[in-house]
Amino acid sequence: MDRSRKFLFTGPPGVGKTTAIAAISDIEPVSTEMAASGELAERKETTTTALDFGEIRLADGEIIRLYGTPGQQRFEYMWRLLMDGAMGLIILLDNSRPEPLADLDMYVENFSDLIRSSGAAIGVTRTDDYPEPDISTYYQRLSQHDLMLPILDCDVRSSADMQLLMDVLISTLESIEEPDTA
Repeated sequence: MDRSRKFLFTGPPGVGKTTAIAAISDIEPVSTEMAASGELAERKETTTTALDFGEIRLADGEIIRLYGTPGQQRFEYMWRLLMDGAMGLIILLDNSRPEPLADLDMYVENFSDLIRSSGAAIGVTRTDDYPEPDISTYYQRLSQHDLMLPILDCDVRSSADMQLLMDVLISTLESIEEPDTA
């Protein structure tokens, strides 16, 4: 019997998906980092081109598998592959980007099937230095998509913040699962 669950981390390039997975993984994460090109190279040296992978091993033997997607929409084919079998999604957003609400829209639209079939949680980074938009504005934008998802401000480098985001997602998923009637 497979005692594992698969969760995805997604968000724009440079938001910290690789860092977030490394912060909570019990194994050395696997990453497919390559040299960044174009405008992205001005902000960071490398970018994920296929996936990141990490694991959390629970005391009961269950394994939480963590997959990070590439951020650029041109890698949408990888998003589709990685969504297969996923039980939940964490969307990371960077408040310092020019249009973080547009980023939210794009990821909600592209991952809508997974969000509606399982669930998602949203982590917003860099809110200390870039307080706008605030969390309530993100909730307002989500309501335009007919969604109500948990949203937390977080630091992807913080193991505690990433664990809290995972805990919130798992709690949300457990609260919407139907009880076993057998």
